[in-house]
Amino acid sequence: MPFRIFNLSEAADYLHLPEDRVEELARRGEIPCERQGERLVFRHNAVDEWASRQLLESSAEKLADFHRRSTAKYHDLSDEAAIMPALTRPEWIRPGMTCRSKSSVIREMVALADATQLLCYRDELLESLVEREKLCSTALSGGLALLHPRNHEPYMFEDSFVVVGKTIAQVPFGSPDRSTTDVFFLICCQDDRIHLHVLARLCMMCHQTSLLLEMRGTDDPQELHRLLTASEQQVIRQTKKL
Repeated sequence: MPFRIFNLSEAADYLHLPEDRVEELARRGEIPCERQGERLVFRHNAVDEWASRQLLESSAEKLADFHRRSTAKYHDLSDEAAIMPALTRPEWIRPGMTCRSKSSVIREMVALADATQLLCYRDELLESLVEREKLCSTALSGGLALLHPRNHEPYMFEDSFVVVGKTIAQVPFGSPDRSTTDVFFLICCQDDRIHLHVLARLCMMCHQTSLLLEMRGTDDPQELHRLLTASEQQVIRQTKKL
């Protein structure tokens, strides 16, 4: 999948954008693409990396718009549209991590991913996460980081999942506002069609609800899991109103 080539229609479908909008972005040089004669082609890896950066840097309005479009395409908006209960478990949430550096956080999150027994290639995931962070930090303002591998390889995982870590001390992780980070999500999506939607949903949960504040108030994995599912339901209700 990482070496797949998209045509214009496939790239637009993957990004949940109209074809003319993708063509305009390509003409402006704002999205990575190549020309083969009169035909635009898009490399899967390059498009995915570009889209991930766009989501992490999006305004609340743009993020909500993407989330609404991707939700409508792959999920309904009923209560069953919740994805966090299927992707996370209390035992996959680790508060009280003693990491003090970016590298140690990445290693600890990979170890937590390995403990799910859904990770097939631990070393490959670690390498991909390091490569992704070299491109652009996945840390956001508010003390949050949304780690994800540079490549979304179906064979790397037995199923999609999200693990969550919380450090005792604030860690420098490369946030654009130079703030430190203490809440970490590692997103491991087997199906890259929904990777961007999961990323958008977590961004909304963390920045448009009180999730981060409430997470900092407890170290109980069961309660942290409950907070995640409650925050997602709030986002779903907000999306229905749009």
